[in-house]
Amino acid sequence: MLCRLGRWLQPLSVLQLGAHGPQFARAPTGGTERSEVRVWALASVSAVSPSGANGWYEALATSAPVQGAEDLLLGAHSAMGLPWWSTVVLTTVALRSAVTLPLAAYQHYILAKVENLQPEIKNIARHLNQEVAVRANQLGWSKRVARLTYLKNMRRLVSELYVRDNCHPFKATVLVWIQIPMWIVMSVALRNLSTGAARAEGSGCGTGFSVQEQLATGGVLWFPDLTAPDSTWILPVSVGVINLLIVEIFALQKIGMSRFQTCATYFVRAVSVLMIPVAATVPSSIVLYWLCSSVMGLSQNLLLRSPRFRQLCRIPLTKGDSDTPYKDLFAAFYAKFISRK
Repeated sequence: MLCRLGRWLQPLSVLQLGAHGPQFARAPTGGTERSEVRVWALASVSAVSPSGANGWYEALATSAPVQGAEDLLLGAHSAMGLPWWSTVVLTTVALRSAVTLPLAAYQHYILAKVENLQPEIKNIARHLNQEVAVRANQLGWSKRVARLTYLKNMRRLVSELYVRDNCHPFKATVLVWIQIPMWIVMSVALRNLSTGAARAEGSGCGTGFSVQEQLATGGVLWFPDLTAPDSTWILPVSVGVINLLIVEIFALQKIGMSRFQTCATYFVRAVSVLMIPVAATVPSSIVLYWLCSSVMGLSQNLLLRSPRFRQLCRIPLTKGDSDTPYKDLFAAFYAKFISRK
């Protein structure tokens, strides 16, 4: 999966189809040598889509959501008049703050209500188990029939509780269904802009230079060219470290995780590590977006542990809530990774 992710985020080709067949992309007059170097740099990390130009990736790259993301980035760059690295950072912060933070707060709201229902659910389960046992003895049910009767009625009663409190657990997954598609769409949009495949590439936002040319000089510090991979690996490694930190904070929050949760945690850890070499092969603009998104995710995770913020969002108190969440988190982190012999 990660290999495929690396392929579709890499440039499909540095060629453009002209009237007489494939031609190399040309730079404006006066920048020929520099453009050729960048074209060959892109060629070194490019990959041809295994499904061809008319495959699923082509459909995704030219889809309305991706084009909308391109327009958003171009509009933000034009409105703010800042370098492209600043545009990517500020756009990411704005999207995460306006979209994912409210959804994350809603997710915590639903999960808190579900957690508060657990004592009532356990009480119902105990009484229902007794009633089914009595009926099974009276009617001579087999163990299988008694078990199926118990499960059927338990599901019905629990569903009624979720409806009563308007907190079905499926509502807590809305964050995933929004966040992952947004991450993919923004990544593909930045890939299109960085490789000259964007719909509005030729316009250059009225500057006389293509968007790709602007991104090539729109970086900062050790990644001045946002169309090329980060040769220092600082951005890719930072992405992996931040993602691992998010996973560890989640793991520290959970006491007595189920087998599924443990396996899922190890899987996400592996994905976080494998994302490092993948991030080292794509344009720096994409990795910068990934890094900003991960930092915002970490910040939101910590913010949603604050009692005051949870109260502001009207998230119900639960048995596991603490008045000193950050102190507890640091103590758990210290005990697990520092003081452990």
